[in-house]
Amino acid sequence: MKRFFVALAAFGLTAAVVTAQDFKKAVDTFNAGATALETNKGEALTQFRAALEEANLCEGEEAAELVTKCKETISSTLLSIAKEQINEANYDDALATLAETKTIATEYGVSAVVEEATGLVSNVYLRKGSSLLKAKDFAGAAAALKELVAIEPENGQAQLLLGQSLMQGGDVEGAIAALTKADELGEAQAPKLLSTTYLKKGQALLKAGKNAEAIEALEKSNSYVESGNAYMLIASAQTKAGKSAQAIESYKKYLELTPNAKNAADIMFTIAATAQKAGDKATAKEYYQKLAGTKYAAQAEAQLKTL
Repeated sequence: MKRFFVALAAFGLTAAVVTAQDFKKAVDTFNAGATALETNKGEALTQFRAALEEANLCEGEEAAELVTKCKETISSTLLSIAKEQINEANYDDALATLAETKTIATEYGVSAVVEEATGLVSNVYLRKGSSLLKAKDFAGAAAALKELVAIEPENGQAQLLLGQSLMQGGDVEGAIAALTKADELGEAQAPKLLSTTYLKKGQALLKAGKNAEAIEALEKSNSYVESGNAYMLIASAQTKAGKSAQAIESYKKYLELTPNAKNAADIMFTIAATAQKAGDKATAKEYYQKLAGTKYAAQAEAQLKTL
């Protein structure tokens, strides 16, 4: 019986020595990771993960503390790698690393890293979308920015950039929806962009012979920012629709907004001729008289005599 107890004591001593050796190995592996951290984060991450596996095999309070430290360090190292990828504009790699970071940090209970990684995802999509928009990859920009607004629908800057991407890519209705949201969120550039987008829509409708719809779109353009071009197109649509009096007023607004336009004389002659045809002699005389000294002077003088 005595020998049995001696044997047990010897076994216990051997186990303690092995555990101590295993813990020392885990610490050495962790320290190797800490050394590599400054020059090679990928290698450091490998060492920290190995240290975690080794520490999990050990018992005791110190081993438990090392396990916690490994989990925190793995999470923060992944986050650091993602940040480097963002700074290097490797946005797709950054998104993949951030996804891994969130998964690992959530599993390890490192809530601060989960929160920061989550916030960075939106930043990456914004940077990616902005970069692709600048590079004129409008489809790619729109795809990235759609991901962002799905996460943060109240992000005014994202909605504004999405609207620009969609407008440049030819999705007018999609652009209007995004820019309208940006305008509601107080983005200062949104009204001007909405005006431009509705102008393009009006042009397309006018070209397709949809005069009433074109006028509606062009008036919407002017409701955001008035422009001579919009009034010119409105006048053209109104003329085609037989609304001469309204067309004259739109042409007048064009001249009011663009008094130094190269085609000012052409527009004044159009106003005079349209008014004359409609029986508005007063307006016809007024605008024929304005044509003195222009290329239409002789024609205007002849029409004044007629009137």
